[in-house]
Amino acid sequence: MIKIKYIIMLLSLLPGLWLQAQEVRPISKNEAIELVKQNNRGIKISQQEFLESRGDFRQTNSIFLPNVAVSHSGITTTNPLMAFGSKLNQEILTERDFAPGLLNDPERINNFTTKIEVQQPLINLDGIYERKAAKTKMNASALQTERTTDYMVLETEKAYMELQLAHKAVAVLEDAKKAALANQKTASDNYEQGFMQKSDLLAVKIRLSEVNNQLQYAKSNVINASDYMAYLVNEPVNTIFKPTDSLKVELPEQGEMTSVSLERADIRAMKLATEAYGDMLQANKMSFLPRLNAFGSYELYDDEIFTGNASGYLAGIQLQWDLFEGYKRFGKLQKSKASHEKARLEYESYVSKSEMETNRARRAVNDAENKLSLTRLALEQAEESLRIRANRFEQGLEKTSDLLAAEAQFSQKQLEYAQTIFEYNYAQAQLEFLIK
Repeated sequence: MIKIKYIIMLLSLLPGLWLQAQEVRPISKNEAIELVKQNNRGIKISQQEFLESRGDFRQTNSIFLPNVAVSHSGITTTNPLMAFGSKLNQEILTERDFAPGLLNDPERINNFTTKIEVQQPLINLDGIYERKAAKTKMNASALQTERTTDYMVLETEKAYMELQLAHKAVAVLEDAKKAALANQKTASDNYEQGFMQKSDLLAVKIRLSEVNNQLQYAKSNVINASDYMAYLVNEPVNTIFKPTDSLKVELPEQGEMTSVSLERADIRAMKLATEAYGDMLQANKMSFLPRLNAFGSYELYDDEIFTGNASGYLAGIQLQWDLFEGYKRFGKLQKSKASHEKARLEYESYVSKSEMETNRARRAVNDAENKLSLTRLALEQAEESLRIRANRFEQGLEKTSDLLAAEAQFSQKQLEYAQTIFEYNYAQAQLEFLIK
């Protein structure tokens, strides 16, 4: 039983020992935000998604730029047709080669060909709309990256507020522990002198145990909040971050809050995505029209590798019109229409949801503001009540249980007020995030 008791005590002290073992690093809110903008993985992933979409857009340059290919091939053959053609390409054909015997049963011949091919699109209307859709998608991706950054800044502000709240809770409970230790000393002296009953002394010790327990949880919360901050700024989880900005009510920088703006980055991105689906719909419609392309090649021939004593070229224009592909294009067109309509409905739903979230956030700010006034008043009353009871207790006019209750209430109201400040500041930050 004694060993179990010591093990339990050791486990209860682990958060505090771990807190002392880790490095304490002061950090301001602005510094945390800058670190997140530079190092956060979520933002970097979003940036890579933008680069992906930019790569897709650059691929569409192929509808304007030529496709150039170079190849070198070699064959050896006794095939009558290939042998005659190879001699013809090498410009070594003689009258003797027209003899029926040599035409039907030619000698083995080697042929090496160096070929330069060029294909130049001229008119591809479907490709033009596909390029437009790719560019619109790229612009939407850039806006999504901007919105991701804004969201991570909001998340950083919240994490920083949680750090402030966790450290404030530790400070409040450490003060409460000091008061509890002082009460325990006073109670022990009074008990030894016969001025206090054992039940009151036990009540004081119980209060000290409760405060110690709450303090250990508070220190664990500091570690948890620091770990999350380290995750956001992409640093190793081995540091206790200590905020240099104090936990206080932060009034909004702007004036009266307005409704959600359609120019918000994510809403603009949704609108551009809808336009991109519209461009793809037009591209599928244009795929029913013919395409006009130019092509050409320049060829070098010889019976030895990497030479070219004979040459020739070929140039032309091709008008291609795929009239029917087994209903494939009709099905693709139907899918594009449905995708465009789906994107339009998603955009309208997203705007409506954003307005709902903004109204909810505005009400949360009002509720937090009202709660802030009430908890501030309750804290002032609890502090005054503790002062009065402490004075009366020193004069022997107050019960120990009443003093302990007043101290517990004062600590609780301090924590509640700090929590309310956190809720109010976060509600303000969330509202600003939703309307900008």
